[in-house]
Amino acid sequence: MSRRGQLVLLTAAVVAAALAPALLAYLQLGYHADTEASRDFESPTADAIAALDRAVFEASASVAGEYAWAERGAAADRVRSVLAPRIDRLEASRVVDGTAVTVAYNETAAARTTARNCPTGNGRAFGDCRADGGVVLQERAGESALVAVAFDVRVVRPNGETSVTVVDEVG
Repeated sequence: MSRRGQLVLLTAAVVAAALAPALLAYLQLGYHADTEASRDFESPTADAIAALDRAVFEASASVAGEYAWAERGAAADRVRSVLAPRIDRLEASRVVDGTAVTVAYNETAAARTTARNCPTGNGRAFGDCRADGGVVLQERAGESALVAVAFDVRVVRPNGETSVTVVDEVG
């Protein structure tokens, strides 16, 4: 084999060795060219619901063990105050894309959640539930515990509008 042939062979080996980590990373990430991205990730409605779910989970920590049952109104106010900046960011997040997102508390859905999730009578595990401005609280060991928050989410895009009622339950 000539020197030139050896040089070409050596160069090919170096290039193959350099591309091996990239090929390995490609295979580990699970990318497949003919797999279409899920529509949920492109949906501002799904994004809004996911953001609200995370925000409600974070808000539940702000009232856990902090308010007696008699102070449940203050606990509901605290939940709404923790959620307010997150809702503001959510409503402003898609404006540059031509999408308007509005979020409002839904008292009716909260009341239905109270009836469904807080049974009455003998054998129940916890105390009473109350809906306060879309926020559902339950008496647990004399304290106010966040059970759920009900929202109306409206998304307006150039190609249409979507309105959904979301009840984010704290598990």
